[in-house]
Amino acid sequence: MVEVRGDGGQNPGPTARRIVLGSQLRRLREQVDITRADAGYHIRGSESKISRMELGRVGFKERDVADLLTLYGVHDQIERTQFLDMVKQSNEPGWWHRYSDLMPTWFHDFVGLEESAARIQTYELQFVPGLLQTEAYTRMLASRGRPELREDEIDRRVALRMSRQKVLQRLDAPKLWVVIDESVLHRPIGGPRVLREQIDHLLEMTRLPNITLQVMPYPLSGYAAEGSFTMLRFTEAELPDIVYIEHLLGAIFLDRVDEIERYSRVVDRLTVDAETPSRSRQLLSKRREEI
Repeated sequence: MVEVRGDGGQNPGPTARRIVLGSQLRRLREQVDITRADAGYHIRGSESKISRMELGRVGFKERDVADLLTLYGVHDQIERTQFLDMVKQSNEPGWWHRYSDLMPTWFHDFVGLEESAARIQTYELQFVPGLLQTEAYTRMLASRGRPELREDEIDRRVALRMSRQKVLQRLDAPKLWVVIDESVLHRPIGGPRVLREQIDHLLEMTRLPNITLQVMPYPLSGYAAEGSFTMLRFTEAELPDIVYIEHLLGAIFLDRVDEIERYSRVVDRLTVDAETPSRSRQLLSKRREEI
C-alpha cells in the first residue's frame, strides 16, 4: 500500500509509462544479479532512488538510464535507443499538466493511470462518478464544496473534469463499470433540474457498449464495501491492478496481490448485490419521472 498525502512538489508522479519502464529496468537488473544498492552507486544515487525508479514513482533522467543499461549489459544500440525513447515519453506532460495548480500530486497520479487503464471499475456512495457527471452537476459540486473558490477557478475545475471524460470517447476507450448507491439518485445536487439532466445523461451514457451501470438498492447498501473506491486494470503485464481510495487529505493506492484479491471479491459481490444493468436503467427512468 502506498499512501500519498498533501500536494507535495510539482512532479506529476507515476504514470503508466513510468511504471512500465521501471519494471523493465528492474527485470534487467535482476537478470544480471545486481543489487539496488550497487545500481544506485553506479548512477551516483542510492538504493532508495533505484527502488523509486523501478516502481515508477519518480521521473527518469536519460543519463541515469543510459548508465544503468551499460551496467546491466545492454549494449545493442537499437535496444538502448528504445529505452531512451521510453524515457522521453515517460517524462512528457499529460494533457492535465495545464491544470497542475488545481491538482494535488496524488490526483496527478490517478489521472495519469486512468488514461491508460483498459477497465475502470467504480463504486460510489455519495455522488455520480466524475467520468459520468454533467457539467452542471460538476459545477454545483465544485462551487458548494469549495465556497472560497473564485468563479474562474470553478470554471477550470469543471473543464478539468470534462476533459477527463474524453477518455470514454476514444476509439480504444476503456470499459467503465459503475455501481452507485441508490441514495445518489435522491441527493438533490443543484436542485431538480440539474439532477434530472444528470439522470438523463446517465441513461444516454449507459447505451454505449463500453459503459455498464448498476444501482445498489437501499437494503443492501454498505454491506459489500464500506466506502467508495475505484479499481484500475491494465493490459500491460508490467502494470499491476490498482485500487484508488480518496480521502479528505489525500489518497491511497493499493497494488499488493492480497489487496487486489480482496477488492476483486468486493467487486464480484457488488455485481451480485446491485440491480442488473437493465433493472438499473428502469430505476433511473422511474426516478427521473419522480423529480
